[in-house]
Amino acid sequence: MAERAGPTAPLCSEQFGSRAARGCCAAADGRLQWEAWGGLSGAFEVKPEGRDGGAGGPPGPASPLASRLLTVFLPQGFPESVSPDYLPYQLWDSVQAFASSLSGSLATHAVLLGIGVGDAQASVSAATATWLVKDSMGMLGRIVFAWWKGLFADILNDAAMFLEIMAPMYPISFTVIICISNLAKCIVSVAGGATRAALTMHQARRNNMADVSAKDSSQETLVNLAGLLISLLLLPLVSDCPSFSLGCFFLLTALHIYANYRAVRALVIETLNEGRLWLVLKHFLQRGEVLDPTSANQMEPLWTGFWQCLSLSLGVPLHRLISSVSELQQLVDGHQEPYLLHWDQPQNQVQVVLSHKAGPETVLRAATHGLVLGALQGEGPLPAELEKLRHRVRAGPEKESWVVVKETHQVLDKLFPKFLKGLQDAGWKTEKHQLEVDEWRATWLPSPEKKVL
Repeated sequence: MAERAGPTAPLCSEQFGSRAARGCCAAADGRLQWEAWGGLSGAFEVKPEGRDGGAGGPPGPASPLASRLLTVFLPQGFPESVSPDYLPYQLWDSVQAFASSLSGSLATHAVLLGIGVGDAQASVSAATATWLVKDSMGMLGRIVFAWWKGLFADILNDAAMFLEIMAPMYPISFTVIICISNLAKCIVSVAGGATRAALTMHQARRNNMADVSAKDSSQETLVNLAGLLISLLLLPLVSDCPSFSLGCFFLLTALHIYANYRAVRALVIETLNEGRLWLVLKHFLQRGEVLDPTSANQMEPLWTGFWQCLSLSLGVPLHRLISSVSELQQLVDGHQEPYLLHWDQPQNQVQVVLSHKAGPETVLRAATHGLVLGALQGEGPLPAELEKLRHRVRAGPEKESWVVVKETHQVLDKLFPKFLKGLQDAGWKTEKHQLEVDEWRATWLPSPEKKVL
């Protein structure tokens, strides 16, 4: 009987992440023969002493040492286990952390010089008291900032280090200056922790937040170690020349801010906050198309508060909006969705009361509704039905705000499903969002639907 020509069908196969799979065939003596990674023809046999024959690690051209280093500093399963923007963001984040580490060394040198290190006439008690007051102000800053929200963390961090470098030049105000500096640094730490948590959630794609966070910590430690080694070489050069120290600080600060800018621009967040929602909605209303996450993230302003004048509040208490039965009936009229919306036309302020049944999609619709109302007072083309409403709003005060809200509900009944589908098709994650929503929820009797005869 003639032997069959051609390759033997594989008994099984295996794959690492999204890389090419390799097959396994049976040898004549009953052992397994695995293909080389990448589907190469050179097969090898499994050794008896090891189930994987020493070849069970992840495929790739890297040496064993390089592979182990990557395992220490990159999440398991990289790059498939993280978001596509992980590597460029982490690279620029490492650059800014390195610059910040060097700037911090210069600032620490200045603070120690200011409290009397190296000065035989300096008092240990006075130095200790100064340091304790500085730390106390920092603790107070953490408590206050955890309640009060703010931005500009990285620039604030640079400003804090600048104050520390300048503090020794003003001995009389030294304690006050370093207290203000430490207060600013602690605000930065709170803001940075909140931002890092949000980014970790974005980067982790396989429920591997712990691994991504741990590897980020390892990367930060490595960068800080490199900064420490460079600082040991830098500090002797600047110790006797304050002007050179200040020049180095400004250079490192410029690098720090630039690296932060590039890191933020490298991010592609697929969830909607108010800024991204407004950009995407505005483009949709004007052109009928939904921007993809990459385009919207590139267009999003880095400085909040400069791109629109609408004040949108989600999850406000019901008692803030009504004081009588008639006002409640007026507010509920026309609202079939699980939210109530109040629009203050003169102030261009939208306040939304959410029901207990309001989920992410409802919150997204409520925010879209509020932004549509804001668009009525803005410029730029709108769909025909909204353009008519805009003319009537601008015509005069005879059109009550609650009537406009009611009519925009009817427009959104047709517009929002198309917008939502466009978001999903473009790659946005609509099952969650990053909109700021307060915890107030309410219940109310539904508005009766009016049948048109």
